[in-house]
Amino acid sequence: MGLGVRGGVAVGGGGVPGILGVMVDGALTGATSETAEMDEVAWERWYASREGVGSGRPSSQLVVEAGALAPGRALDVGCGEGADALWLAERGWQVLAVDFSASALRRGKAQAVDLGRVVAARVMWMRADAMTWAGLNAPPEPSPAPASNPGAGAGAGAGGRAAGRVSRFETRFDLVSAQFLHVPADRRPAMLARLCGVVAPGGSLLVVGHDPADLGLGIPRPEAGMLCEARELAGLLDPAVWEVLVAQSRPRAVMGSGGGEIVVRDAVLHARRRAS
Repeated sequence: MGLGVRGGVAVGGGGVPGILGVMVDGALTGATSETAEMDEVAWERWYASREGVGSGRPSSQLVVEAGALAPGRALDVGCGEGADALWLAERGWQVLAVDFSASALRRGKAQAVDLGRVVAARVMWMRADAMTWAGLNAPPEPSPAPASNPGAGAGAGAGGRAAGRVSRFETRFDLVSAQFLHVPADRRPAMLARLCGVVAPGGSLLVVGHDPADLGLGIPRPEAGMLCEARELAGLLDPAVWEVLVAQSRPRAVMGSGGGEIVVRDAVLHARRRAS
């Protein structure tokens, strides 16, 4: 089965290291994009110059869409200070939380400690850029399992998996979440392909961004070319591979700078990868 993204977008290739294979002491190795590096510097300055950037609460769209999902392995791309990752961990998910701001990740780790050992142990924090991180290159399709060896004895578990050290995180996830991870229009199909490539069969892809309708509200938002409607993202998915559960502009009430309530709109895409 391919990545499931229309337009012939192909990302990655054979011989890509596993998700944990590109990490050295918690930092990404091998990033080459000068633009991404400048973005990383800007975001790190943003986080480092403020005591706290986020509200500490999880994304309301994540709560709505993932609240009923059975816990499994989750990838939180662009996790920031970790509110979403910690919300998932509190509900039993094993989470790989990725961001390229070291300051944001440090705050996330500190909050995890405050929530106790059980929750903290469910989250792994990684500094990486989503556009260059090798962990988002689509892994190869699994090979058929070898025939069982009766003489292996304790070498195989009850589920038929060979015993030995198994990485805590596989290369596919039951939930891949990208909340307000805005990229330029010309890079959007490639970014979506990278996210799609690590969703396990039967797993969920959840992408949430600011809807272009917000540009008329006079509030801070990324430039127009960084925003898109959920149905535009849904149109990039191959219906033979993906079942689109939600693709809508969803209203959300927030407090404006003047203290009054305003209604913004989020572009919400929730799709499930077909099992076969």
